[in-house]
Amino acid sequence: MTRLLTVLATALPLLAATTPASATAPGKPHVPAGVTAGYVVFDRQSAKVTEYRNAHRRFRSASVVKILIAIDRLESRSGVSKEDLALLKVMLRVSDDDAATSFWSRGGQGRIIQRMARKLQLTDTTPPPADKPGFWGYTSLSAMDVVKTYRYLLDRADPKVSGLILGHLRRAGQCGSDGFDQYFGIPRGVRGPWAVKQGWSGYGSTPPVRCRPATSPAARTASAAFTSASPAPAALGATAPSGGTTAAPAGAGPVPDLGRPVLHSTGLVGPGERWIMVLLTAHPAGATWQRSTGQTTRLAREVHLSGTS
Repeated sequence: MTRLLTVLATALPLLAATTPASATAPGKPHVPAGVTAGYVVFDRQSAKVTEYRNAHRRFRSASVVKILIAIDRLESRSGVSKEDLALLKVMLRVSDDDAATSFWSRGGQGRIIQRMARKLQLTDTTPPPADKPGFWGYTSLSAMDVVKTYRYLLDRADPKVSGLILGHLRRAGQCGSDGFDQYFGIPRGVRGPWAVKQGWSGYGSTPPVRCRPATSPAARTASAAFTSASPAPAALGATAPSGGTTAAPAGAGPVPDLGRPVLHSTGLVGPGERWIMVLLTAHPAGATWQRSTGQTTRLAREVHLSGTS
């Protein structure tokens, strides 16, 4: 008996040391009741999707579409003026709507989305409905297509294009030009550094409390405040993780979740911007800004922990 106990005492520490990391990994992200979420975490180091839910579900884009608008403008053959560069800065850093509308009108409105969908092989992205051509925020897109957009910037775009766009996203301000605080989701739920493009729609034109920056850009990149579907890692391709075609959709269907406010947080996170993280959410009609941003921030933290553990 003494010998058996000695063997067990020797073996137990070895068993503990070889226990799979998944045994102590964080729990699965919890989507609050009444909230619809689509998210993807892509590990650039392993080139695999490490977490996802509703990866191909279409959401109303809100301001996330401004990344596509920026790419289209910078890659146009007509050239980019100093005035355009100034508009791109405020459109990407503080999500200025007037700047986006200027580019949208000059670029042919929905034709911008058609061009980008073909070029970037976006399978779930479509222009706004024909009866709402000026509503760039009514573009439909999915979490997976937003991941593909970031991958295009990181891997395929001209460095001048990617450098300008990602440079502005790395300096995203806390206060949107409309007065809303855009530090929800990734900026408050994930420790920096990060580069983000946020989106919100359906909460009115005036914020309940006008945003006032709490920290400098340098301070917030050092450390962000933390607020408290089954995954199947897969290589990111045209059909990952749940199928789809490689042909870009030509037409536009109904506006997703019309009548429900949406809140999106997307970007690059972690040391060396190792992960691409996209979280798209639709909230119940009448949901308050405070409640929605709190839920989105908590979910972003859980998605990040689950997808990067």
